[in-house]
Amino acid sequence: MSGIVRIDEQSVLKAYARWAPVYDFSFGPIADSGRKRAIDIINRREGSLLEVGVGTGVALPRYAPHLTVTGIDLSPDMLRIARERVRERGLTNIEALYEMDASQLRFEDGAFDTVVAMYVMTVVPDPIQVLKELERVCAPGGEVLIVNHFAQDHGLRGWVESFMAPAARALGWHPDFRAETITDVATLELVDTVKLKPFGLFTMLRFQKPAAPEAASAEPAQPAA
Repeated sequence: MSGIVRIDEQSVLKAYARWAPVYDFSFGPIADSGRKRAIDIINRREGSLLEVGVGTGVALPRYAPHLTVTGIDLSPDMLRIARERVRERGLTNIEALYEMDASQLRFEDGAFDTVVAMYVMTVVPDPIQVLKELERVCAPGGEVLIVNHFAQDHGLRGWVESFMAPAARALGWHPDFRAETITDVATLELVDTVKLKPFGLFTMLRFQKPAAPEAASAEPAQPAA
């Protein structure tokens, strides 16, 4: 994680507390296109879904009713809004919303068929550990989707991102975060990389976890006569 300004957990919580009341009207619309793209893919899948960094729950009403959805977030301020949204919309497929650290998920290995983290990796203190947890709780044959802003080295955008890096603590995110930080350490198979609107500012990384090897036959092979 060389070159990335580390953000401690308390800074993240303070940033979330500031953003929670206005998130849906500020950053929410900017990130909506990427969120919609990821949800379109997720809704074609079956089974259980874990959304890491559920925030104010803006994605929750969009998940297909055949999915069983669990959400986690570090911020109690964000979760308060998400739970109210679930109640107001009568979302019966939302199984639970937990206050939880993404780097220490309290779920069993392989607990979810699909795991998604949208706009999360740039606001956690240890994105590599978070990725390991996403991998761990994803079931064999399942998918992990990450939607995030990733820095680039060149052009005006690259210069702006480098200039903004020292202010990361106040912003609550890593403007200089690079995709290689996670793609170079992932044990999952990267099956798709998609640039998202607006202006390719965000990217979706779609990973697949290898299926479990088929169980060996209970009957031992008989030696040839």
